[in-house]
Amino acid sequence: MRFLADESCHGAVIQAYRDAGHDVLSITETRPGTPDTDVLSESVDSARILLTEDKDFGDLIFVAGLRTCGVVLFRLPGVSAPAIVQRALDLLESHADILENRVVVVAPNRIRVATTTI
Repeated sequence: MRFLADESCHGAVIQAYRDAGHDVLSITETRPGTPDTDVLSESVDSARILLTEDKDFGDLIFVAGLRTCGVVLFRLPGVSAPAIVQRALDLLESHADILENRVVVVAPNRIRVATTTI
């Protein structure tokens, strides 16, 4: 799969997805400080699912009506890096087929999925 990792995305998730054979571009590595609206536009232009821990992307999509190819929002405060990586890998195992064009919220004990309007 193809992903774009926002600056807030845990580096261990980026590496784990790369190690699993996924194509992950990282804003931290390519264009740090890029505004959220530009990050979202880049994910659409490059047809990549956005990986983030920033809830602001929900407002940009559901309130401002900006387009998306899909967003995975990790809401795992206080969770260790190995546990975050495990949840991220579990997500791909259980939900990879539905990530496109949806906003997926990954919490410690559940995954919520919302369809976006394209």
